[in-house]
Amino acid sequence: MRLLIVEDEDALASVLKSGLTEEGHAVDLAVEAESALDWTSIVTYDVLVIDILLPGITGLDLCRELRRRHDQTPILLLTALDTVSDRVKGLDSGADDYLVKPFAFAELLARLRALHRRVPGTSDPILVYDDLSLDPAAHRVTRAGLPIALSGREFQILEYLLRRAGRPVTRAMIADGVWDYDFPNVTNVIDVHISALRAKLNDPVPGALIQTVRGVGYRLGDDR
Repeated sequence: MRLLIVEDEDALASVLKSGLTEEGHAVDLAVEAESALDWTSIVTYDVLVIDILLPGITGLDLCRELRRRHDQTPILLLTALDTVSDRVKGLDSGADDYLVKPFAFAELLARLRALHRRVPGTSDPILVYDDLSLDPAAHRVTRAGLPIALSGREFQILEYLLRRAGRPVTRAMIADGVWDYDFPNVTNVIDVHISALRAKLNDPVPGALIQTVRGVGYRLGDDR
């Protein structure tokens, strides 16, 4: 998933970004409502994670503003406020779920998955190209029926390429679809992951499966 975390506590924001990134998600951070509105105006997110007690415009007001703008992205509120009236206010502001601090990271992951499943059209089918198969829900890849172990980023890049099989994609497109926007040296990192993917898929350079398109980037499979 591509996630936006709106949290002004540096320590918590850092932990959330690190943990969610390790789980294979692309994560952007905002420390205040105004910058969150800027992010959501240019990026399409799967879920927004918003702290209620933000400086300036509160998380509740941010929810209301997003809904006023007809942004229907699922919203998970984070807060230390745990009374029934607090939860009601949060949900009435336009949020979809509410998680009280402190919380277990595993519960946060489960709630994010649940919110993502609620969105129509997010039930991902198995992606197949020739003898290569990728199951997004089960996070499983096989080739010629044999399982292939991939890292989180390798899996995301392969999924991105499979969804655009036969079409060339630039490194910038891959970066935008898989990484957050402040990731350094992303072009070189993508090339390293592509090389690793080719090796694991038994697809040596120049690659019959993942092809290099000169002056553009990469393409999975032939131009169909």
